[in-house]
Amino acid sequence: MTVSVRVPGELSARVPAEQRGPGLGRDAVRLLVSRGTEVTHHAFRELPGLLRAGDLLVVNTSPTLAAAVDGRIGPARVVVHFSVRGDDGRWAVELREPDGRGTTRARAGSPAGTEVALPGGGRLRLAEPLSAGAERLWWARVAGADVREVLREHGRPIRYSYTERDQPLSVYQTVFALPSPDGSGSAEMPSAARPFTARLVTELVSRGVQFAPVTLHTGVSSAEAHEPPCPERFAVPEASARLINAARAGGTGREGLTGTGGRVIAVGTTAVRAVESAAGPDGVVRAAEGWTDLVVTPGRGVRVVDGLLTGLHEPEASHLLMLEAVAGRAAVGRAYEEALRGLYLWHEFGDVHLLLPEESPHTERCGGNYG
Repeated sequence: MTVSVRVPGELSARVPAEQRGPGLGRDAVRLLVSRGTEVTHHAFRELPGLLRAGDLLVVNTSPTLAAAVDGRIGPARVVVHFSVRGDDGRWAVELREPDGRGTTRARAGSPAGTEVALPGGGRLRLAEPLSAGAERLWWARVAGADVREVLREHGRPIRYSYTERDQPLSVYQTVFALPSPDGSGSAEMPSAARPFTARLVTELVSRGVQFAPVTLHTGVSSAEAHEPPCPERFAVPEASARLINAARAGGTGREGLTGTGGRVIAVGTTAVRAVESAAGPDGVVRAAEGWTDLVVTPGRGVRVVDGLLTGLHEPEASHLLMLEAVAGRAAVGRAYEEALRGLYLWHEFGDVHLLLPEESPHTERCGGNYG
């Protein structure tokens, strides 16, 4: 794998930034910036000074769902993680076991036909694995209840054992989240955007940074096996496609075009997956929606994205292949060495990493502390 390091447990962010001390906000996290193998250290609030007029941030508007629901298989307690809603009304789900600490652990697979009693009288029935040979996620039908109502009334945000306690759903919503007309959303927060505040967005806009909204509803990640992402629903609207294409035409992207801005920077791996799914082999982005099974790897590369703002991922995580596709193996390895040395915090409430193209000798640096 790209990063052959061990992340100590004490570097897991156990609570959100705003709960770590009085007067702190969501943006009270650290920002590691990579330009090739050059690494600098910043506060996230310095982001406007690290970008420039004409840069375009691609942001995911998917809202986070209260996707964890208690259930029972006979007398046994289980926790259902609702992942994605299929076009036929079925849901992809993962069944997990309570671990006695308020979180869950992986559970041995259940056969097709297994029924789970849900709160409120609904019953979930497993139909078939989401993919052949993998029995972590199953397609399931729910009878006697509307899943969206079950989530609203009985659900809670998915959380894992490295966090300290349950949090309200509002903690897991980003400033860019918009309600979906059909109630769809993300099983797990598109967390790279979490440190953004309305004030920071306003400052970025005032400096000439633009935003292109896209949507990708994230499914349940594989906390133990670190599998590649499953197919997920996405949408890139026409207006965002035009913004992205215009930025690339006037910027300094990988096609060698010249200009003073125009870098396309994805906020989160979900935004990369959405926009790259809408791009043709020529790098032109066209309005698109539906399901994507794209997995961005160094072999496939990226056609549109010049930079990426993302969290810090486990060394085994498949997301690191996407980072390598954007910035290269040497840049990712160097950044993670620095993150460990600097005691950066991991996971959805942790610090963030901005990967930018290497500066050419003739490009003026903008803002921030490069000492």
